[in-house]
Amino acid sequence: MGNARVIVVEGDITRQQVDAVVNAANRGMRGGGGVDGAIHRAGGPAVLEDCVRRFPHGLGTGQAGWTTAGDLAAQWVIHVVGPNFGAGERDRSLLVSCYANALAVADELGAGTVAFPLVSAGIYAWPLDDAIAAAVETLRATPTEVEEARIVAFGRPTYDAIAAAL
Repeated sequence: MGNARVIVVEGDITRQQVDAVVNAANRGMRGGGGVDGAIHRAGGPAVLEDCVRRFPHGLGTGQAGWTTAGDLAAQWVIHVVGPNFGAGERDRSLLVSCYANALAVADELGAGTVAFPLVSAGIYAWPLDDAIAAAVETLRATPTEVEEARIVAFGRPTYDAIAAAL
């Protein structure tokens, strides 16, 4: 086990040519807004069907689990539930565990390339600089078989901020 090479790209996470795409899901695991909604729309009904079958009671904050990727280019979607900073969930270890647990699931699947969003940085309102720091630090420090951990930035300002942190 080594450490993943961490890179940043600007673009749409649903269009990444990777083995697994990480979804910033909510606890119910039934789709939603932001990255979650985009992944469910692009992946089609198979993603939701697999979520219902594999996670009948959803997932807890900080946890990770996988489903089919449906119509996405990726083979799997690794769903993580980030803490909702705006709702008072401010325990950074929960955010860190999203990345570490996603890598552990990727290792179980044998995924060599994984695309990550900035978990909790959107509607869950985690402060951007700390969301970036948590992602970069955890992806760099966590032992894994994943060769490339790709952080997908939505928009140039976010890309620039992640690139500076790398």
